[in-house]
Amino acid sequence: MTIKLVCIGKTDKKELDTLIKIYKDRLQHYIKFELEIIPDLKKVKNLDENQQKTKEGELILSGLQNSDFVILLDENGKQFSSESFSEYIQKRMNTGLKRLIFVIGGPYGFSEELYNRADSKISLSKMTFSHQMVRLFFTEQLYRAFTILKNEPYHHR
Repeated sequence: MTIKLVCIGKTDKKELDTLIKIYKDRLQHYIKFELEIIPDLKKVKNLDENQQKTKEGELILSGLQNSDFVILLDENGKQFSSESFSEYIQKRMNTGLKRLIFVIGGPYGFSEELYNRADSKISLSKMTFSHQMVRLFFTEQLYRAFTILKNEPYHHR
């Protein structure tokens, strides 16, 4: 199985990129992990929020396959503890999926079409974080999930 994190816009902080790369590299010991960055839209000043969400949604949807299990990282999604998130990942892996796709939306969230395509929504917190920070938090939590599944000492219970 491949786990892929799809994001809108590049990270403009080198420090965050460095930290994300550390966890991305660590994840390769457990699973094939990909990080896809969809470039920011051009000329967004001419677009309202819904138009921007729609265009971003089209770009995300164009990269999905029918067999993908798509999970939106959404403030209204289900929240997990680190342990229960690792169990959630294990259940998805047990189904024989080829690709598990997590999506971080743009600054205004997701288009209606993307919500309709999604198989699930999860929330990392009730707090609001920058989209760039969410990439780091998610990648670290995914790494933590695999260390929990392998009963490795990274996560302290």
